[in-house]
Amino acid sequence: MIKAILIFNNHGKPRLIRFYQYFAEDMQQQIIRETFHLVSKRDDNVCNFLEGGSLIGGSDYKLIYRHYATLYFVFCVDSSESELGILDLIQVFVETLDKCFENVCELDLIFHMDKVHCILQEVVMGGMVLETNMNEIVAQVEMQNRMEKSEGGLSAAPARAVSAVKNMNLPEMPRNINIGDINIKVPSLSPF
Repeated sequence: MIKAILIFNNHGKPRLIRFYQYFAEDMQQQIIRETFHLVSKRDDNVCNFLEGGSLIGGSDYKLIYRHYATLYFVFCVDSSESELGILDLIQVFVETLDKCFENVCELDLIFHMDKVHCILQEVVMGGMVLETNMNEIVAQVEMQNRMEKSEGGLSAAPARAVSAVKNMNLPEMPRNINIGDINIKVPSLSPF
């Protein structure tokens, strides 16, 4: 099972953090620092697997990572996961990001965090791998984007609600509303 997914830059700044096991916030920060220290000091020509740090579970856990340009993609997994399978999963995740953002870079992770989390949730949820087919993941993300565009985005919702009320073709404001035995008197309201 995947315990955590961490993405940070060459300077140790976290760009995406997802823990699938509860850790207090200060412990999470320590784990991020220790993980960065363990991964960043390794040469590029060595194996991409190593034992988890002392904070995240020691030898029971493995850190599996890939270094792309300025970003480290680190998956912390338990001993039941295949190292090569997780490396392939990292590759699928990065290629999916690359397809969705057209040459993904660190700034895309910063300014489009919601979309990155959406993509990650299509791949992994609750520490379990959901989907590894990149075309299926991209199709789901594109469907989500189309749905958001058709709805005008969440930020447009209040404006649409006000315009819908304004455009209601009521001859006059109702003064009394009768629902069965319930009578409601509506106070006089000023027009919009």
